[in-house]
Amino acid sequence: MTSNDLTTRLATTRSVVAVALLFAANGLIVGGYGGALPSIRERLDIDATHISILLFASALAAIAGMQVGGRLSDSIGARQISLAGLLILVGAAIAFAFATTFPVAVAAAMLLGLGNGTIDVAMNAVGVQVEAARKRPVMSSFHALWSLGGFTGAGCVLLMATVFGLDGSSIVRPLMLFLAGVAAVALVVAVRITPPTALVEHTKDGVRTKIPAVAWLLGIMAVGFGLAEGTGTDWSSLHVTEVARVDSTTGSLGLIAVSGFMVVIRLIGDRLVARFGRRAVVRFGGACACVGYATVTLVSGLPLLLAGWALVGLGVGMIAPQVYAVAGHIGGGRVLAVVVTFGYGAFLAGPAVIGFLVTRFGLHHAMAVPAVLAAGIVALAAVMPRSDSDLGRAATSGQQT
Repeated sequence: MTSNDLTTRLATTRSVVAVALLFAANGLIVGGYGGALPSIRERLDIDATHISILLFASALAAIAGMQVGGRLSDSIGARQISLAGLLILVGAAIAFAFATTFPVAVAAAMLLGLGNGTIDVAMNAVGVQVEAARKRPVMSSFHALWSLGGFTGAGCVLLMATVFGLDGSSIVRPLMLFLAGVAAVALVVAVRITPPTALVEHTKDGVRTKIPAVAWLLGIMAVGFGLAEGTGTDWSSLHVTEVARVDSTTGSLGLIAVSGFMVVIRLIGDRLVARFGRRAVVRFGGACACVGYATVTLVSGLPLLLAGWALVGLGVGMIAPQVYAVAGHIGGGRVLAVVVTFGYGAFLAGPAVIGFLVTRFGLHHAMAVPAVLAAGIVALAAVMPRSDSDLGRAATSGQQT
């Protein structure tokens, strides 16, 4: 297949649907797993320490999957690695369905982490090539589908409990088998419609090129938005409950505000990028997140707290798709692996760091830390290209570095 034929295939609406399907299926499995964790804990009769081990095992496997998946995406093809990652996720869901002992659950968690890390980098790499072929922004929409998939996966827990009267440990097997089945159908469809992808070379005159310096700056930005997003996801409901002195059910409005506005901005984010450029969008996103975190640090009334958390969701929702897009355009899966790993690590570790600060300074004031990091993103956004023409020059420069 010639380069022109490949570009034509990648530019079709069918290719956009294929990548959106990969993002949604990935989010579905991860969201369902997250929603089922309390039931998994009950099923295995384990405590918080064991849950931490599950999450840690999954995280380590995910980081390994990102590093391997990114390089294989460049050398073999991001299409193949994305499909392989989704297949591993299906296997992980099935493993959790039948995991009745803790060691088996740990193995399932590692399988899930490996699949998630692999597809995370590879599907972004496919998305970047689709975006380049279509010559207009589309990455924000893909990330919105991931968020919607995660919301749907978590919602399936409540849906199955309501419709079938399942609760506690009894919901784990039917839920995970259902998610595996849906993801398997998505995999079959994805095999048929996901376009072939170009290989990305990292050699010049027979010598392997270095990772471009800008990748590490993008990685620092990823730490900032990873910690900001992770804190919003893990601490918003607790923060609202404690600071506004409301019950835990009302406190959940904090997470709803973060998640809801994150999805909304990602659904319209591509149009904003086309109109204002990636640098402006990332700067505005960092500013929104900074103002949002500053707000929740300074106020205590429920309406203002929810407004602050909504600004956090609005801000962080803008940043990741554009940072990942630039990473992929500059250096393919190899650079994506670096940046995604930074962001993923901060997303996982950040809330724990915030937890330590909470014990020292209180929940209210600990939110100042992600506010400062979000302000840093505004400054670091200078490394982002202003326009797609600048992005093309940056991609060429990065590949020649």
